[in-house]
This record gives sequence, structure tokens and C-alpha cells, in this order.
Amino acid sequence: MSYSFDEQTIKVNIDRSKCQECKTKACAKGCEVYNRGILVIKDGIPTLKEGIDAKREGTECLACEEECRLRGFNVIKIDAPIQGLAEWVAKVGKT
Repeated sequence: MSYSFDEQTIKVNIDRSKCQECKTKACAKGCEVYNRGILVIKDGIPTLKEGIDAKREGTECLACEEECRLRGFNVIKIDAPIQGLAEWVAKVGKT
């Protein structure tokens, strides 16, 4: 049960298969503290707050991923592409 949304330059991916079991709901708590509270718990699973435009209102703080990793089931992964990284690695090689 995958769920994702885009912010300005990142993509938040949530595997919600374990979210019902999570007692802490740390992802939403972290979002409330470090972001604007755009990620909320609805019916026991994380989702964007209704009416939110994450591309405009998200702060890309990464708190949901870190809080889930530390206090939840580590089911949130954020893709944060770095422009030019692949070219740089190809040029200098892997270290």
C-alpha cells in the first residue's frame, strides 16, 4: 500500500503497510514540529492534510522520514535528487 507526494524538489514515499501497527505516529508529530503539519494521521495512516498543496506548502525538512526511522517502522523514504551527481560520479569514479 504505497503512497507518495511531491514537494518542490523532493518526493516523499510511504509504504503504509505497517502504519496501522505504529503506536507513535512519529512521522506526523515530526511534521507538526519541524514543518507546517502537512502530514497528518487519518484512519490510522499518514496522509496529506486535506486541501494542502505540498509543492507550495511543504518545507522539505525531511522530518517525517527521520522520525519514522527513529520511532516508527522506517517505512518513509524521501527521494532528493541532486542535479549533476550522476555526471560527477561518472567523471571522478566511485570513492
